[in-house]
Amino acid sequence: MKFDYNTQRRNLVLPEYGRHIQKMIQYVKSIDDREKRNEQVRAVVAVMGNLNPHLRDIVDFRHKLWDHVYLIADFEIDIDSPYPVPAPATFKEKPASIPYPHTPVSVMHYGRNIENMLNMLADAPDDQEKESMVSAMANYMKKQYLTWNKDTVSDDIIFKDMDVLSDGRIHVNPSLKLMTIQNNNVPQPYHSQNNNNGKNKKYKKKKK
Repeated sequence: MKFDYNTQRRNLVLPEYGRHIQKMIQYVKSIDDREKRNEQVRAVVAVMGNLNPHLRDIVDFRHKLWDHVYLIADFEIDIDSPYPVPAPATFKEKPASIPYPHTPVSVMHYGRNIENMLNMLADAPDDQEKESMVSAMANYMKKQYLTWNKDTVSDDIIFKDMDVLSDGRIHVNPSLKLMTIQNNNVPQPYHSQNNNNGKNKKYKKKKK
């Protein structure tokens, strides 16, 4: 008996559509009648759309489906597509590399994102909106501080950190009062649920 294993089959070009769609497109390629071939490929495209209903709101969704038909068929299928035939080179372009920052993070418990936000906030014009954003950022930094540190933190430390991380470009009004945040990392005293001062003793002395 001869078995058909996936390792012996042709690799899936687009795994999200599965092997059955790939076989359907290969079958459409073999149809000699052009009119029937176009009819069958439209049915395959409809099935491909039903397999990914969450993508229907994407712009040019049907255009992508027809492009994927050409891709799965190795661009060797002669059909009347409602869209221009894509060039194979467009699918072989490598994505641009994303530069990774190599500068170390100044304060680990704040992270790089807070540093970036402080730099953007420092360049903002001085107005009421900036003052509100500075207050919100200070409260968020206090929360982050207590997430990684078990000790309490004063508002002055947060204000000093904001000044240092922004290279002295953000000065917080000393009269600003930050919210009180309870540190969940501090262990709470254990209270036994069985501590009832001996009121519910199982055994009581019998009266003489």
